[in-house]
Formats: sequence, structure tokens, C-alpha cells
Amino acid sequence: MVDISPLRLSREFRIVFVARLVSIFGLGFAAVALPMQVYELTGSSLLVATVHTTSAVSVLAGTLVGGMLADRSDRRRLIVIGRASAVIGFGALAVNTLVPAEPWLWVIYAVAAFNGFLGSFSAVALQAAAPGFVPRDRLPAAGALLALNGELGSVLAPALGGVIIAALGMGGNYVVTALLSLFTTVLVWRLPRLEPPEESRAQPVLTALREGAGFAVRHRVVGPLLLLGLAQMLFAAPQVLINEFTDKVLGGGPTLVGLLYTAPAIGALIGSLTSGWAGRARRTGALLLVAVALCGLAVLGLGASTWAPVAFAFLVFLGFGQVVEEILRYALLQSHTPDRLRGRVNSVWTAQSTVGSSAGALTLGGLAPVIGAAGAMMAGGALTVVSVGALAVAFAGLRTAQVLREPEIAPAPATSPNSNPEPQQEKQ
Repeated sequence: MVDISPLRLSREFRIVFVARLVSIFGLGFAAVALPMQVYELTGSSLLVATVHTTSAVSVLAGTLVGGMLADRSDRRRLIVIGRASAVIGFGALAVNTLVPAEPWLWVIYAVAAFNGFLGSFSAVALQAAAPGFVPRDRLPAAGALLALNGELGSVLAPALGGVIIAALGMGGNYVVTALLSLFTTVLVWRLPRLEPPEESRAQPVLTALREGAGFAVRHRVVGPLLLLGLAQMLFAAPQVLINEFTDKVLGGGPTLVGLLYTAPAIGALIGSLTSGWAGRARRTGALLLVAVALCGLAVLGLGASTWAPVAFAFLVFLGFGQVVEEILRYALLQSHTPDRLRGRVNSVWTAQSTVGSSAGALTLGGLAPVIGAAGAMMAGGALTVVSVGALAVAFAGLRTAQVLREPEIAPAPATSPNSNPEPQQEKQ
């Protein structure tokens, strides 16, 4: 079963766990309310999509800026700023519902951009800070617990958000979300100050950007991890095809579509709850490659399915593989990244996830008109397996990677032309 020792060992990790869980529920409530309100005001699915796009672009920008700030300033302050911005944003949306005629659409767009940008500060700073709150041999357990509260939120929050809207109206939903954000703001304020090393604060911005990007790309484990994640997002994300696949292959309707969308979350929840083995695993990189390959096989099997229960089972299997990959990748990424670089490296990973998810939807969505939804899924699954094999052969560092029990040290860049720092050896 899931290892809860990080919650017992670290007060700070308990704060992060609870704050993140509450935040995920609040954001889940808003994720239901925002598109519903925009559609009620405009009757346009295109405008609903543009609100999502506005939020996604601002999240991408906020992630990159927040990653830089997380390595140069107090991470606790960034977390508090991100959570406090949500209080302001959702409060503004609640007030907007009281406009006499009808809510102003521009306010919804402005809040989507505001919350997306500043809220990303909190997300990146939390990602960078959390690994420092637990012993390194507990990083897989910490990743599993963070994945677990994410899955609980994704399964339960949308349904609860709909119930709140039905009971309290749109404004009531925003008020509840603002109050939850206020609670998390007060909670994360109890974290200790998380100041970066002095040399990080003194480093010129362009030098810091080059250092973070260079480390993420060239490191023998972190670089291949990014490539592996990109392959998975491009080829093993079939959700965009579920509606067409259900209609043309399975012959189902909206109820079946809803069940199929829920299936990966069920698999991920099972994977999180049974993740206690991850902390004892030694060949983490090899297991990670296997997990991503299994995701590809699940998508391949889904595309070959013609019976709804079999398709549902493959999607559950896909969710299980995805959360195992997430847990192992989290442990490898955080243990191989020095603390002073975690903000920038995590921002690169988050930005890649944001862009990669959209690119994956376009990839499989573009294949579907040519070879059908089922064919696109099978092609995506096969490409995932081939990509895993190619990366395993090309990058021995990923194939043999283990979670480091001691910090890995990256050489600090020179801060002046006269400085001549001694190179430091990486601890293997």
C-alpha cells in the first residue's frame, strides 16, 4: 500500500500535502464553473475554448517566470503570492456574478489570465520546495502521495463543483473556491522561509536561464527524462479521440463517453494507493521505461478494442501506468537536480507538459481523419513503444538511473571573469 511515512516524518510536507489537496479541489470547482458560465453567457463553444487558451498561455508564461524566481527568492513568498492571487481572482468572479444585467465576459478572461500567471508561481515553487522536506529515500513515497491527492481531486472535484453550483449558484461556487484559496494561503504561510543560496540570488538572469536550460538538456538522466515524457505526451494521450472512438467503433453514447473519461483516473488512483513498492525499487530508470512502454501497449490495446468493457479496462491500465511513471519520474528528477536549480528545472518540465499535452492532442487528432480514431490510437501506442526502445538504447544513463540517496552536485557557474571555482564531482 501507499507509503505515508513522509506525512509522519515532516510537518512541512504535511502542510504541502493538505494545501495542495485543498487547492486541487478549489481549482476543480472553478474548472466546472468557468466554462459553464461562459457558455451560459455566449452559447459559444469557441469562446469557451478561448478562455481555456487564455488560461493555458498565462500558465505557460507564469511557469517560466516562476521557475526563475523560485531559484532566486524566498519560495514560501512565491507560494503565498500564488495562493493569495486565487483569493483575489475568485473573489472578483463572485462579485462579477452580482452585476445587475449579466456578468461581464472581460472579467472572466482577465481573471483566467491573472490566476493562470500568478497561480503558476505557487505550483512551481511548491514543486521545487517539497523534495527538500523529506529524506531522499522517501522521494518515491512523496511523489506517490502528491499523485494521490491529484487523482482524488480530479475524480471528486468536478462532481462536487456541479453539486455546489446546483445548490448555491455560480456565485456561491466562486465564494467557496475563494474561501478554500484563503485557507491554503494561511496554511502555506506556516512554512519556514525558503531562501535560495546567496550565489543564486547574485547570478545574472540570462546566466541563470542558460544554466537551468543547459542542465535540463545535457544531464545524463534529466535530459532523457524530458525526452521520454515528451514521447509519452505526444503518442500516448488518447483522450482527444474518445468521443469519436465511442461513436464510430463502440457504438455508445454520452454515458459511455463519461465512463471512458473516468477510467484513467480510476487506474491512477489504484496505482497511487498500491505504490508502496516504489520506495524499495532500485532500478528506477528501467522500471520507468517499462511503465511508459506499458502505457503505449494500453493505448494500442484500446485502439484494437471493439467491446466497451475491454476499452474501459485498457484505459484503467493506461491510468495505472501513467501514475507509476509519474511517481518514478518525480523521484528521479528531484533527486538528480540540485536544490538551487529545482525551480528552473521543474518549470522546464511543467512547460513541456503544458505544450506537450496540446501537441499530443493535435498529433492524434490529426491522424484520426486519415486512418480513423482506432487507427490513430494503435499508431500512437506503437510509436510510444518504439520511442521507449530507442531512448533505452540511446541513453544508458536513463536505463541505469537510480534515485540518489545523496545530493547530486552541479558545478556553480562563475559569477565574474576572475572567479575560478573548483569543479565538483557528481556523486553517483
